[in-house]
Amino acid sequence: MGNGNIIRMPRRGLIIQARTRWLLVGLALLFSLILLMYLLECAPQTEGNGSLPGILGENMGKEYYQALLQEQEEHYQNRATSLKRQIAQLKQELQEMSDKLKTLQEKKSPKINGMNYQGTKEQASNDLLEFLHSQIDKAEVSMGAKLPSEYGVIPFESFTSMKVFQLEMGLTRHPEEKPVRKDKRDELVEVIEAGLEVINNPDEEDGQDEDDGVGERQLYNENDFVEGYYRTERDKGTQYELFYKKMDGMEYRHVTLFRPFGPLMKVKSETVDISRSIINIIVPLAGRTEAFAQFMQNFRDVCIHQDKRIHLTVVYFGQDGLSEVKSILESVARETNFHNYTLVSLNEEFNRGRGLDMGARAWEKGEVLMFFCDVDIYFTAEFLNSCRLNAEPGGFDLEVKGWGGEDVHLYRKYLHGDLIVVRTPVPGLFHLWHEKHCADELTPEQYRMCIQSKAMNEASHSHLGMLVFREEIETHLRKQAYRTNSEAVG
Repeated sequence: MGNGNIIRMPRRGLIIQARTRWLLVGLALLFSLILLMYLLECAPQTEGNGSLPGILGENMGKEYYQALLQEQEEHYQNRATSLKRQIAQLKQELQEMSDKLKTLQEKKSPKINGMNYQGTKEQASNDLLEFLHSQIDKAEVSMGAKLPSEYGVIPFESFTSMKVFQLEMGLTRHPEEKPVRKDKRDELVEVIEAGLEVINNPDEEDGQDEDDGVGERQLYNENDFVEGYYRTERDKGTQYELFYKKMDGMEYRHVTLFRPFGPLMKVKSETVDISRSIINIIVPLAGRTEAFAQFMQNFRDVCIHQDKRIHLTVVYFGQDGLSEVKSILESVARETNFHNYTLVSLNEEFNRGRGLDMGARAWEKGEVLMFFCDVDIYFTAEFLNSCRLNAEPGGFDLEVKGWGGEDVHLYRKYLHGDLIVVRTPVPGLFHLWHEKHCADELTPEQYRMCIQSKAMNEASHSHLGMLVFREEIETHLRKQAYRTNSEAVG
């Protein structure tokens, strides 16, 4: 039986292959016919009898029309892609809203039947559209709102296809030109395409004529976009003002779009137990025993008396001052009965990255949250709990030597990973003032960062400004004194 199957299968295969070949030939002919009809239909008409200039020997040949057809095809493909994306987004939003309303309805009426659910689904779509229109009505889109002062104005940000101009500080700064981030670029590209869809396919309510007086309506593409403005009212949505213009024309097309914000949606709800979360505070140190004594006073008040879930690891470089550091730790241990500390002594030149690494390796009691801390840092118990609530495990760069830089490298490493970086001011964390010394052996980047940090530590912005413009201020004071004396003599 197996041999018979082997003999018959090639004959059947030949028949199938023949039929497939004729079917492919037929499809190819049909596709060629459709393509020919498409080319004849889409070819632009001349002012004369509409015949193809390539046939009658006019100036433009078929290459011109092939390029024109390719441009039109790319334009329609872009439009189709934009429409598909918008349709998919609307479907997703409608589905999410429908699911949410379905859940709420099921909680109210567990015995709901299929017919009632269908009605609920239709009602959900209507409710969603009504909500979106209500957001537009509440926003400052068609009519301005009365504001108490100029500081109540929500500024617009202008943009082109490649740049965004941001007025971050209200009236106090000039617009700042920034490259567009990928997520913002995708958003603005979608908005520009949506504006083109509105222009090229107007509704009756737009009040636009079907043609431009030449005989056919003029289509716009992405190259006709001139500029746009957008701003976000955080409780309503984002408004977009878009302007388009043909290169050889004088008329601008203005489109206003609005992206309403939906109701708040729950993403996650969880209980976080930090009662057993121990923080290992790692402090690299070389000399500066007075600063360490001040640090230990804050450590005693916050970590020993309040938090009580702390381990301290001090990594000390060199021999000078080592005995004083030991004495400070032993004194605190005796007075408070605190023994959760480790002193690591390294007889070598100070290297903060190596000190943090050695301090981390000295821990041998299982999982722990590490706090890489300077001796000049003052923190509160609330800050320690913020660490427990927001921290995730990471790695650390050991190649940085000397002052500064290792924190920047670590920060950049997290930015390239999957972790969410929470960059925010923390009220319970302070850096105490101390005089900075920038060593000559630092790299140029480290030295620049050290000088910047030193400048910010030595004086406020206003004081630094007074130092920069000191000569102008003194000249002004001399002129004022001379004018006052002249008036007195006269």
